[in-house]
Amino acid sequence: MTKTAIIARHEFVNTIRRKSYILFTLAFPLLALLVMLVSQVISGLNRPEVMEKELIGYVDETAGFTLHTVQGKIELQPFTTGDTALRALLDKDIKEYFIIPRDYLQTGLIQRYTLERELEPGGETLTVIRNFLLTNLLKEKNETAVIERVKSPLNMVSTVLTETGEAAPNQGGFATFIIPYIFSLLLLMSIFFSSGYLLQGLGEEKENRVMEILLSSVSSRALLAGKIMGLGAAGLLQVIVWLVSANFLARFASSTFGAVIGMLQVPADFLVLGVIYFVLGYLLFAVLMAGAGAVSPTAREAQQTSTLFSLAGVVPLFFMTFIIENPNHVVSRLLTIFPITAPLTVMMRYGLTDIPWWELAVSIVLLILAIGGSFVLCARLFRTFLLMYGKRPDFKEIVRSFRSA
Repeated sequence: MTKTAIIARHEFVNTIRRKSYILFTLAFPLLALLVMLVSQVISGLNRPEVMEKELIGYVDETAGFTLHTVQGKIELQPFTTGDTALRALLDKDIKEYFIIPRDYLQTGLIQRYTLERELEPGGETLTVIRNFLLTNLLKEKNETAVIERVKSPLNMVSTVLTETGEAAPNQGGFATFIIPYIFSLLLLMSIFFSSGYLLQGLGEEKENRVMEILLSSVSSRALLAGKIMGLGAAGLLQVIVWLVSANFLARFASSTFGAVIGMLQVPADFLVLGVIYFVLGYLLFAVLMAGAGAVSPTAREAQQTSTLFSLAGVVPLFFMTFIIENPNHVVSRLLTIFPITAPLTVMMRYGLTDIPWWELAVSIVLLILAIGGSFVLCARLFRTFLLMYGKRPDFKEIVRSFRSA
């Protein structure tokens, strides 16, 4: 077994034994399971055995609104004057009441009275009052179908077509977007988590002078490659656990959220892209953070330096609304091609549009080139600055080390 493989195995075993790693890996499936169980309990508690009627009073000064006073559990009760309706409200005989003035047809104004302080009327209450008004306004039509269609004039179903005029296999929509979006966030968290372990380990070994012992028996390039491979394997294991648990949770939740779960789709090509961009994204961030750890005298300063890379990686979240509304804009495409922002942007765009194959190819190639170039530069930083203590090299020293290495 090579020295690189020995280091990789050591880093992998030590990482998966960490309490923080185990907790973070299990936190997502356990939290999702807890939410489902709580939702089931709450839905069971809120399920009334007997539906009680809710009374809403109204005063019709036009004397023309008499139809459709019973809608589900809500019943509209007429009153002759505002005073009688007010007394019924104060006596808690009705929940609220509203007045239809004589000039309603000209103004459309409805005055509503209630004892409860609220931001706005409840959606169910507004729907009941609206349907009541529409039914009576259209009663001269004498056609139930027309009245019902006016209440709900638009039920639109959009179909995405291919260039040949056939229905596209990926129809998009919220259900198609939400899985890639959630997975992209988990992917980014796993990348940062794994590469953060690398940064933390380098800082601790440097402060404890363990690095001197390691570099006396292994080259800086083999040490860097072994650490990256070991921690990358731990991060990939984390993603696999999440994917397997997501499949189990989807089956478990089908009874509670059957309609929503049935709409969610996880295509095979998305899983392939997810693995590819996890591996490439992790390798890039791991190398960059390893370079930050090499030039930083302490682990704390290394964490501060690595924040720059972390902020660059989450830039697509700052443009999330723009990307959702304009998935094929030049800005979205540039974020797809730029190596640091590519993993998150590709996952977000996947659920919104068909990404051209050449964009994915360019994005992956640039990621590989960025990883290779960063690895060469980082290995030189390792060889020059990893044993430097108590001093952070300035930019001129770093450039000089590249030239002389």
